[in-house]
Amino acid sequence: MEEKELIDAATAVRKNAYAPFSEFKVGSALETDDGEIIVGSNVESASYGLTVCAERVAVWNAISQGKRKIVKIAVVADTKALTPPCGVCRQIIWEFGGDIPVVLANLHGDIETVQMRDLLPRAFDTKFLK
Repeated sequence: MEEKELIDAATAVRKNAYAPFSEFKVGSALETDDGEIIVGSNVESASYGLTVCAERVAVWNAISQGKRKIVKIAVVADTKALTPPCGVCRQIIWEFGGDIPVVLANLHGDIETVQMRDLLPRAFDTKFLK
């Protein structure tokens, strides 16, 4: 799948973000191992610790649809510098995708693709639980 398709889906769903406190709207789109695109946008809570990032919403949407493996994810925010996933999202992306490409984009047309191993070196996963 082309990066543009994921970026377009993430940009579109970003408009659905619920961010009344920070006004920091983020959209994410992931590709599953069967080629499906699943999206998510961030959702803020008045109890700030309950806020959920767009990347995790996309992963939860995929899981709720029976998908268990993602192969690529895109993150779009309206920032000058490209915005990578937070630490919690990096862990979740690793658990369901491993060392996948992460496409970072903004509304100004800037795009960069990085590998998860570079965002989360020495990742914790199920191999440590055995």
